Amino acid sequence: MTENQPGSDDGVPSRRQFLTALGGTAFAAAGYGYGTEPSGSVAVDSVTGSSAHPASGEHIEALTAIATAVYPSAVSITPSFIESRVFGRVEPEPGHFDKLVTAIEAVDDHAKARFGGRITDISAGRRRQVLQSMGVTTVHPTADGTTAEQVRFYLVGDLLYVLFTSPMGGKLLGVDNPPGHPGGREAYKQGPEGGEP
Repeated sequence: MTENQPGSDDGVPSRRQFLTALGGTAFAAAGYGYGTEPSGSVAVDSVTGSSAHPASGEHIEALTAIATAVYPSAVSITPSFIESRVFGRVEPEPGHFDKLVTAIEAVDDHAKARFGGRITDISAGRRRQVLQSMGVTTVHPTADGTTAEQVRFYLVGDLLYVLFTSPMGGKLLGVDNPPGHPGGREAYKQGPEGGEP
């Protein structure tokens, strides 16, 4: 059974089911081409950013693997995007990155205990199943809540934030200037319909 079909007999959630369970109906729609022009795979852009953060190479790899399960299939994700966009940005508040790393480790530990391998060693479908079995899709994101609530707040929340505030993430939803990325000087030289003022 393919990714876009309703589901599989072994309990692995489809990407569409998973995105909808996260409450991202607009996000899920964008990932499946509803209201967007069919343009094939969308490569997420990379930005330069240097910041001291607690994430190791293994953490970056693990979060990249999780991103392939959370993001629409139209998004091509790389470790450099995760490192620059997630950990290269200004830390939202002191300790945020530490808690994000803790959330990544919790998911990886759950994958090893419940599914027999690190999150990087299993398929995207299984990665979604790891998050689902932790309860991440059914809880409210809470910074100081249960493990599942913290994974939803720090890990899933950060992944969705950095995608939607990137130009390519905005493109998925038909938003030229996503929040946090105003589009530079050229955006201010255009009229209401995108032409000259």
